[in-house]
Amino acid sequence: MAAARAAVAGILGRWASLAARSTGLAARCCGTQVRAPAAAPLWKPKALLGGNAPGGGTASVLSSVTSLLPSILHQPARTVTYNSIKHGKRKTVKAVIARFLRLHNGLWVRRQAGYKKKLWKKSASQRKRLREFVLCTRTQCKLLDKMTTSFWKRRNWYVDDPYQKYHDRTNLRL
Repeated sequence: MAAARAAVAGILGRWASLAARSTGLAARCCGTQVRAPAAAPLWKPKALLGGNAPGGGTASVLSSVTSLLPSILHQPARTVTYNSIKHGKRKTVKAVIARFLRLHNGLWVRRQAGYKKKLWKKSASQRKRLREFVLCTRTQCKLLDKMTTSFWKRRNWYVDDPYQKYHDRTNLRL
């Protein structure tokens, strides 16, 4: 929101300085002060629905700029889901399956970033911390659930499963 205000203030500041320069109350010409005629606006905003804006005037610069701001400030997001061409059903993103593990309670588990990188220069405590698993946040879990099909969300029973005690959690709010 602050970035939007800064963008609007910067644009309006440029317009104000340009308007003051072009309409200038006094222009010096041959050493005498002569009042310059009011300059025509640089552009005329299009009227909405064929008429003038309410209040009798034309639309202001602010209203025309604010409509552009959401498209300027749009942040990119990875919400990739694949659909099959033949059936039109949603498909699984294989990168999710390779990098994450879904527990039966709906949480997703991942490794710390860089847990295999440049271990020779990391201390023993840092290497130990990197070996630990990390739980994904609620929004990340929702996104990962969208990127996988129900096949990957079903419960699996493995012999000697190291994650068995983590699949069922009590007093856990999602």
